[in-house]
Amino acid sequence: MSWDGYITSLMAATDGVAHVSGAAICGQDGSTWAASDDMKCIKPEEVQKLIGDTSTFHQSGPVVAGMKCMMIRDQYEDPSSYCLQLKSRKDADGNTFNICVGKTTTAVVIAKGTKEANGGQVTAKVFTIVSYLRGVGY
Repeated sequence: MSWDGYITSLMAATDGVAHVSGAAICGQDGSTWAASDDMKCIKPEEVQKLIGDTSTFHQSGPVVAGMKCMMIRDQYEDPSSYCLQLKSRKDADGNTFNICVGKTTTAVVIAKGTKEANGGQVTAKVFTIVSYLRGVGY
C-alpha cells in the first residue's frame, strides 16, 4: 500500500485553501510510513510519546517533528474525532501552528496546519483519513 497518496490528500486544498503544510503517517512503533519533507524529521520516540499517556501533556507538552507543543484537546477516545489537538510554540518568526494527531489501530496520522489554519480545519482533514483507515482495519 502506498501511503504517499494520504499525505497528498491531507495537504490538498479545501475550497481553494490549503490548511495543512506538513503531514506524516507513522506506525504506532514509531516507524515513518510516509511524510512530507518538513515532517521527515519526526522521531520514533516522539510518535510513541504521542500515543502513550497524554495525561502529562497539560504540564509538559509533547514534541512533534522538533516543535515543542502544548495540548489543546485530547479526543483520542471520541469517535467524532479520534484526535489530539496541539498548538506549537512560537517559531523564530513568531508563528504558531495547529497540529493534529489522529490515532488508528495501527497508525498515527499527524498534520501541521498552515499559519492561517485553525485547529478545526486541520482536525477535519486528519479525521477524514483516520476514520477511513479505521474503517478498513488500520
